[in-house]
Amino acid sequence: MWLIRWLNAQILRHVRVLELIGVLMRIFSFSLVSWLGPNSPFFFVWVFNTADAILLSWCAVLKRDLAYTLLNVFWVGVGIVGMIRATGFNAH
Repeated sequence: MWLIRWLNAQILRHVRVLELIGVLMRIFSFSLVSWLGPNSPFFFVWVFNTADAILLSWCAVLKRDLAYTLLNVFWVGVGIVGMIRATGFNAH
């Protein structure tokens, strides 16, 4: 439990920088898809996008920002579905 408290304190201490990193990660991942189109490394893009969503969700939770928590937790879910789909899994 001490590790989580320590991580939370570190995140709050550097929250602006970490949020900027998360936003730049998201811009990069969607730019990659825009530039490469069907040749995009979709699994990598979804892993990267999910990682930034986790980072941004954590920041939003610690800041008690409900709107951005909801938005980024939603993106975590979308990322998980994206990773599953990128592996070729099809429910049909």
